[in-house]
Amino acid sequence: MKPVYIINGFLGSGKTEFINFTLDQPYFQSSGKTLLLLCEEGEEDYDPYVLKRSKTIVETIEEEADFTPEKMVELEKKYHPERIIIEYNGMWKFRDLRLPWHWKVEQQITTIDASTFPMYFTNMKSMVSDMIRKSEMIIFNRCDGIEDLNTYKRNVKALNQTAEIIFEDQDGEIDEIMEEDLPYDLKADKIVLDDNTYGIWYLDSLDHVDRYVGKTIEFIGMVMKPEEFPKGYFVPGRMAMTCCAEDMTFLGFACVYDKIDLYQERDWVKVTAVVKKEYFADYEGEGPVLYAESVTKAKQPKEPVISFT
Repeated sequence: MKPVYIINGFLGSGKTEFINFTLDQPYFQSSGKTLLLLCEEGEEDYDPYVLKRSKTIVETIEEEADFTPEKMVELEKKYHPERIIIEYNGMWKFRDLRLPWHWKVEQQITTIDASTFPMYFTNMKSMVSDMIRKSEMIIFNRCDGIEDLNTYKRNVKALNQTAEIIFEDQDGEIDEIMEEDLPYDLKADKIVLDDNTYGIWYLDSLDHVDRYVGKTIEFIGMVMKPEEFPKGYFVPGRMAMTCCAEDMTFLGFACVYDKIDLYQERDWVKVTAVVKKEYFADYEGEGPVLYAESVTKAKQPKEPVISFT
């Protein structure tokens, strides 16, 4: 299998800088060649010394119609590379990307210019979403002067809950969500979540579960009963719009409640529960597990689907 690394991004997103940095790492200073497929129009902007040192060959593919498995196999036979890096054009349809059957994607990274992210996410949401969903890492650069990076993170996490998200300014990597930035008081006796804060709490719990261990949470959610869950467990949560009306996902954590048989799938309930951090098989590791103190019947919220926009 031929290892492939895909670097996505939009105009001014820092893809070139990132690939230059990557090629200069020890892993690329080996005897084998690297084939860099540059899916952009215009001049190449790579450090000639780095290309020579890393034995990297650059091939430019200017038209989306020319980026085919047949073309890629032709280039592989021509250069016999040890690995391939694809600098994918952010304006091409990522869902149409097809690779030769014997190429294996080792890692996919998306770089985003934070200063232009709101414009792209608003006007080209479907295109941006396709890239973000498949990426193991999302790098926001040019974050200088941007105050609400929390919103950026929520937008990405709603699409890809497992991605590592990195924010960078001119001085390097920066922290993004501080406790004081959250729209509720972590020191309160009970954290009451509404339509606007449930999604924020859910996504922050994925990254910072220790913030919530031992705290009491109250929210209205829909009952889900996965067949594979142990008896006495269910998932109270909310549907979230991640991209468009046809693209939604259910956000919720496992919850322990010995009287859950009183409720049916898709019932609306008010849950008051204590958060614990435990191993749970469906998480494939540790994560938030709720221990319900009370579960009572509730009315469907006026806006049953939450949004991160």
